Amino acid sequence: MQKKTKLLIIGSGPAGYTAAIYASRALLDPILIQGIQPGGQLTITTEVENWPGEKEIQGPDLMTNLEDHAKAAGTNIINNTIVKLDLKKYPFLAISDNGNEYEAESIILATGAQAKWLGLKSEDKYKGFGVSACATCDGFFFRNEIIAVIGGGNTAVEEALFLTKFAKKVILIHRRDTLRAEKILQERLFNNPKVEVIWNSELKEIIGIDSPLCVEAIKIENQKNNKEIEIACKGVFIAIGHAPSNELILNQLETHNGGYVVTKPNSTETSIPGVFAAGDITDFKYRQAVTAAGMGCMAALEAEKFLSE
Repeated sequence: MQKKTKLLIIGSGPAGYTAAIYASRALLDPILIQGIQPGGQLTITTEVENWPGEKEIQGPDLMTNLEDHAKAAGTNIINNTIVKLDLKKYPFLAISDNGNEYEAESIILATGAQAKWLGLKSEDKYKGFGVSACATCDGFFFRNEIIAVIGGGNTAVEEALFLTKFAKKVILIHRRDTLRAEKILQERLFNNPKVEVIWNSELKEIIGIDSPLCVEAIKIENQKNNKEIEIACKGVFIAIGHAPSNELILNQLETHNGGYVVTKPNSTETSIPGVFAAGDITDFKYRQAVTAAGMGCMAALEAEKFLSE
């Protein structure tokens, strides 16, 4: 089945839904394909405290509100995943995993980013069996246990603080001697009696048993003296940031800084006219829900201008 549309929005985080709201109001009749994780990263976040107008809101609730708003504005929202995108011919062609084809006069890419992993063999072995990249998904399983969190940015500190709700103790392991996280988050972390921070250290191995498959400890190495120590723990949460979900546009659009889509200055225009990028697929600097939403707005306005010309 083939559908034709003036505007196809790929992705359903704050960037995608905001683009959909603005595009619908501009009477572009956009189609939005939600992707493998409808709602994006905020659906696996608990409290959101920095969305303007909401002192505190649960991440999934915020995304439900945005989806409802986009639907009410007139967006055709489809729960599916685009697996192939051809930007070399015009109109552009997108193919979903159920074989549907979408012919689009313009496209807004809002595919976001996904969690990074360290690439250790032992990390891969115990994924889902004590190793996770999502505290809100899996924290509950480690009640009254010792948990290790790897990282030093906002993600790591937020995960560590969230895990204190369940854990007996949370050990944050960072390879440097200072955190990159926002100061208010650092303050909360350092003031939490359940948290211990181990500085200048890298995770070398996750140790566990095979039957049943579960984590028993981690081995870390001090970067200053190269000494290795083992720490007993039942859960390991990898929180070292995110990589752009750029699989659809590799070798088609210009990228930089590890795969983020290049956009023109003060614009969401990409290297191909008619293709726009918004949110974490292009933003390696701010990576906030509110900036993603702002870029979604920009992308919709620029798509409208492109189509009218």
